[in-house]
Amino acid sequence: MTAPSARRRDAAKTRALLLDAARRRFARDGYSSATLRDIAEDAGVNVALVARYFESKEGLFEACLTAAVDELRRETGDVPLAQVHLVIADQAARIGPEGAPSQLALLLRTSGDERADEIRRGVLRASAERLAAAAHSAPGAQTDDDGTLLRAQMVLAASLGIVLLRSVGGMEPLRSADRDALAGPLRDLVAALLPSGPGH
Repeated sequence: MTAPSARRRDAAKTRALLLDAARRRFARDGYSSATLRDIAEDAGVNVALVARYFESKEGLFEACLTAAVDELRRETGDVPLAQVHLVIADQAARIGPEGAPSQLALLLRTSGDERADEIRRGVLRASAERLAAAAHSAPGAQTDDDGTLLRAQMVLAASLGIVLLRSVGGMEPLRSADRDALAGPLRDLVAALLPSGPGH
């Protein structure tokens, strides 16, 4: 008989395999075209395990988005607003003509499914809300400024646009700019949109 700890390890491994396979499939094929059978095959597990761990394709997609955001958060840490431009520059500098990593591709790609897109928009909205909260907590911030969320969303939109153009646009000098070249303009962008940020 298998010990409970071994079963937990196997369950965690299976769940991780499904998440990894699903993230690649959703990023490459889109939500509508990716099938649970293909995802399970890529993961090397029985398709019935998707229902056991994620309930549905929608649940698996939501778990992929949540894991993508968690991974990005682990990479960037909980940084103050004055360092946001450096975080964006670090992430953008890793993007090239070969495309965005699957976690970013998930956030950028419209799925063709309204519920899946609603989940994706919710994840992006939460990211902007965290940025707005960082702006509110920065020294000298105006916490009653109800335009902060819009400005935070604009910073997020600009950041994702940089990622998109670096991966598919082929525009120079943006495509080949390194971290240091990107950091200065990004600092100015964040400072202009969120005045309590760097330079203020």
